[in-house]
Amino acid sequence: MIRCFAALLGSLALAAQSPVDAALDRQDRAALMQLAQSAAARAAQSASDAPAQYAHAVAQSALAQAAMEQADKNAARAAAEAGIPSARRAVELKPETAEYHRILGTLCGQVIPANVLAGMKYGACARDEVNRAVELAPKTALNYVSRGVGNYYLPPMFGGGLDKAIADFQKAIQLDAKSDEAYLWMGLALRKQGRHAEARAAIQKSLALNPARAWAKQQLEKTPAQ
Repeated sequence: MIRCFAALLGSLALAAQSPVDAALDRQDRAALMQLAQSAAARAAQSASDAPAQYAHAVAQSALAQAAMEQADKNAARAAAEAGIPSARRAVELKPETAEYHRILGTLCGQVIPANVLAGMKYGACARDEVNRAVELAPKTALNYVSRGVGNYYLPPMFGGGLDKAIADFQKAIQLDAKSDEAYLWMGLALRKQGRHAEARAAIQKSLALNPARAWAKQQLEKTPAQ
């Protein structure tokens, strides 16, 4: 009964998804590329339309994430770099909108894994923009997920680390108990610490919230029971 109820909740959540989110769940890079191209065309025609710029940035970020999930770091970097100008433009147009800062910081962070030297160019953007999003909207769970992902990849010697990442994911879950992304990244961080049973529980929770997330299924398969 509980499993069926969880599946029903997941189906209702998916019904409200955007096309970009649904394509990312499937890791459908072809669909994401088409969505990004369409959004790019609209952004090019509406240079003063912040939502149009943001929509393009979001599509490029999703394409970058899908590429990263499939271990294609160079494609992830290219997708992220293509979205940064639109994200910067959205921030310029509406500097008090936290979500625009978050997506800019996320895109800057997505460039770095393909080339560590890119951290010199994009590291400050990734850190500062996500922190600005947290300052502007401290009760928005997604801002803490994004900051946590940054801390997950950033070594402690540079101000990041797994403990900080886990604290951010815990804060995100506290603010939004239905954030499947927060649970998924929590599981990844716990697994990296060797806390496999806790990691599996977190990823299973993520899948209960969003059964369509292919990457969560893949990560669960990679996570030992103990």
